[in-house]
Amino acid sequence: MKYQLAIIGGGPAGYTAAEAAGKAGLSVVLFEKNSLGGVCLNEGCIPTKTLLYSAKVYDYAKHAGKYAVTVPEASFDLAKIVVRKQKVVRKLVLGIKAKLTAHQVNIVNGEASIIDAHTIQCGEDTYECENLLLCTGSETFIPPIPGVAEVDYWTHRNALDNKELPASLVIVGGGVIGMEFASFFCSMGTQVTVIEMMDEILGGMDKELSAMLRADYAKKGIKFLLSTKVTALSKSEGGTVVSYENAEGTGSVEAEKLLLSVGRRPVTQGFGLENLGLELTERRCIKVDEHLQSSVPGVYVCGDLNGVSLLAHTAVREAEVAVHHILGKQDAMSYRAIPGIVYTNPEIASVGASEESLQKDNISYSAIKLPMAYSGRFVAENEGVNGVCKVLVADDGTLLGASMFGNPASELIVLAGMAIEDGKKLEDWKRYVFPHPTAGEIFREF
Repeated sequence: MKYQLAIIGGGPAGYTAAEAAGKAGLSVVLFEKNSLGGVCLNEGCIPTKTLLYSAKVYDYAKHAGKYAVTVPEASFDLAKIVVRKQKVVRKLVLGIKAKLTAHQVNIVNGEASIIDAHTIQCGEDTYECENLLLCTGSETFIPPIPGVAEVDYWTHRNALDNKELPASLVIVGGGVIGMEFASFFCSMGTQVTVIEMMDEILGGMDKELSAMLRADYAKKGIKFLLSTKVTALSKSEGGTVVSYENAEGTGSVEAEKLLLSVGRRPVTQGFGLENLGLELTERRCIKVDEHLQSSVPGVYVCGDLNGVSLLAHTAVREAEVAVHHILGKQDAMSYRAIPGIVYTNPEIASVGASEESLQKDNISYSAIKLPMAYSGRFVAENEGVNGVCKVLVADDGTLLGASMFGNPASELIVLAGMAIEDGKKLEDWKRYVFPHPTAGEIFREF
């Protein structure tokens, strides 16, 4: 069995590359040991956003009075919310399979093992390939906290499938995943505590806006312990006791459930990666060039496995660039404007450089902030809610970065991302006619 392209991993990078290559006429085989869509579709991006949307609808129902609408005794059914999540995932997985099948991609469900750069073993079958694309994704990192092996804890996967609402929840890790689950369970009525080792939640996002989000959720009842290290975990009658230490001393918090969410790491074991002898970076990640090609010609590495940006949308673009290189098309990967989104309620989003990164690199810039209230649509749809849009510009007016706090930041941030990627200046937004009224008009106000 000979193919022009073999792909290991059927997540966003894998299925995007398979579809693009198949559509271009290449013979493609795609190996996936679990379900098409990878972590993102089956236990990450899509299921979490499905749950969060139910929580948002419930929030709107509870606070409908602000909009002169009466919703008596709003309630929810968590088991049905989870069932709906599973239905959404199934529908999208089937959609991916249909698209790949339409482009004659051979989908092999099984564990692939690399023999060399042109040979793959799966079960008793051997596959030969001209090009090899690796996109095995990432896995949850479980920190070596004393007592972790003796307690029951959730990872994001367990939290997604839980059908009974816990009375209390401790989340270790205030990053994107941790905050999205904090948002969901807080909206549902769970008492949530977030423990974060850094001095602010959402490391990597704009600190000022991250602090605003934290303050908003503190008002909703979430307790935050920042600059705090978890020192031990132990069982209790009521669930789990989390011991910690910070500048104020030592302490502990008990909760019915514990969610560990301190990050993810690339999957590098179990598929013969070591047989390729790929060159690594100083951070021990696989070194790739601007076409996502590794040090071995014809071997490409996309998505979380290369360690550059552990985001589904980055993986999709990387896959497109890799396939274009195989096809001989001019293209190159740029990481200048990769959006980062936190789908809380309200949302927070950023793209391009942050103030912290510019200061670290000694790059001169100006930070300009506008309240989202400058947008009439935002005021109409966000009663009593504040929002901020911040842009960072170079001395000549070129856009360097942007951050937004307020709904729907996730849908609007791409307007800034496109401008940053194309080297546009602040005044260039004035040349475009924005529909009125829309929240996106905020960019014309700068």
